[in-house]
This record gives sequence, C-alpha cells and structure tokens, in this order.
Amino acid sequence: MWSEQTIQLIQAARDEDLGQSGDVTSILFDEPRVEVEARVVPRADGVICGLALGADICAVFAKRLDRELKFESAKRGVGRFEDGQPIAAGKSIATLRGPKAAVLAVERTLLNFLGRMSGVATLTHRYVQTARQANPDVRVLDTRKTLPGWRELDKYAVRIGGGTNHRVGLYDAILIKDNHLAGIPTERLADTLLDLLKRKPDSAKFVEVEVDRLEQLAEVCKVDDVDIVLLDNFSPGEMRKAVEYRDSRGLCGKLALEASGKVSLANIADIAATGIDRISVGALTHSAVALDLGLDF
Repeated sequence: MWSEQTIQLIQAARDEDLGQSGDVTSILFDEPRVEVEARVVPRADGVICGLALGADICAVFAKRLDRELKFESAKRGVGRFEDGQPIAAGKSIATLRGPKAAVLAVERTLLNFLGRMSGVATLTHRYVQTARQANPDVRVLDTRKTLPGWRELDKYAVRIGGGTNHRVGLYDAILIKDNHLAGIPTERLADTLLDLLKRKPDSAKFVEVEVDRLEQLAEVCKVDDVDIVLLDNFSPGEMRKAVEYRDSRGLCGKLALEASGKVSLANIADIAATGIDRISVGALTHSAVALDLGLDF
C-alpha cells in the first residue's frame, strides 16, 4: 500500500530514535519471552488516521530489534476501528503486543506518526464539514505545503478526513501561477496560454491557471485546454462575479473555479456559499496540530 519512500521515512524515524545503541533504558527491562499488551488511547476527540500504517511501523522496528511486535486496531461494535472514523478521548483504538522493551522502543515513533496523521485528518474533517454546510457540492483540497518526505502520508490523511488531493507534485499536473505569467499583459493572456499549452505533456492530469483579477478570468475562459481557474485572494463578492461570468459563458461543468488564499475555518463557509467548485487550503497540512495519543499498559 505504501511507497518505498514512506517505508524509508519510517526507517529514518527508527534510526533517529534508536541510533547505534538502541533504547538503552528499555533494554534494562528486556524479557523477550514475556509478552505485554499496551493500548493506544486518544487524549482528545478527533478522526483517527494512521491505523493502516501501524503494522508497517512495527515491522520496521521488529526487524531492527529482532523481536516480534503485533499491532491491531481495537474492536468497535461488530468490526474494528478503521482510518477515518471518529474517536473519543479515553477509548482504546488499537493494541500493541510484544516484549516490553520492544513495545517501549516503538512507542514514540508509532504515536508520532498516528498523532500527526490524525491531526491532519481531524482538521480536514472540520474544514470539509464547515464548507459543505454552506455548499454540499464544494470540494476542499490540500496543497503542496506538506512536511518534506511526508507528502504521501499528509495527502492520505487529507483524504481520510474527507478532503480531496490536489496535484501530488510538480510532475503530475500543470498549474500556471502568477510568477509564471509575470509581465504578460492581460490582453495577451489568452494567446500566451494557447501557445504554451501546445507543448502540454500527455502525462499532465489537468491544466490550472491562477488569476488575481476578473479581467484575467475573462481571458482564460477563451482557452479550451484549461480545466481549472484558481482565483487567488478573491473576495466573496468577486468570487460570485467569477461564478456568474463562468456560467454566462456556458462553461459550468466544463471549467472549475477554485478559491485559494487566506482560507480559514472562520471564512470557508462564506467562500463555499459563493458557488465556487473547489477550495484549496494550505492550513490542512501546514497548520494541523497533532492529535494527542498515548500508550497505556
């Protein structure tokens, strides 16, 4: 399920904590034949994310420690906890079994991953729920403002929280931003884009163009190969005018409009109510606070 890069990230986190000597405290308690069981318990309500990664984290540590570690989500009604489900403070969501020293060695890394991922999923859920109260059809998207090396996990957590992934990196979609178009007069924008997009690689999943004025939107609407227009720092009033203009051109359902810039929980409902199709929110990943999780014996 996970890329080799993510497995290498777990390995790096393991080596960062264990160094060359291993856990020099927990080794004092090493009784390899005596198995203990610990419970992963949230200290706050939220949306759980990272359970699907738990076994892989334990496998990476088990290989280094030469001890068996078993990670399993806790029972929940007729099934078990899964990523994306709501969790309550104080209620066990997973168990970790193995020799005590091995369990203690993996504890912090396991909780760091699950806490970070659950924090992103929880924050994303709040943004999505708030936006969809105003516009049930709007999509809330992440950005590339992710922790270096964590992009796969951060974007997975956004999906688990009910959000939508934007492009993964610079390689999979075209996003022509203001810096790309600096110095190009508005009246030349359509012709410039038509010329540029003749060289569009077949691998690009979509073409998006950023505008910061309604006059630029009018020019972009002339270019058939553009799939999405990014409205950068538009006010809600300007967004409504953009939606009205797009629809007046018969482009509703063909050309998506995406809001971006200074989006917060306080204003996302007002943005969604304009009829916009998409809202990209850097805060989903760059400002998420890890969900507090503990390991209880």
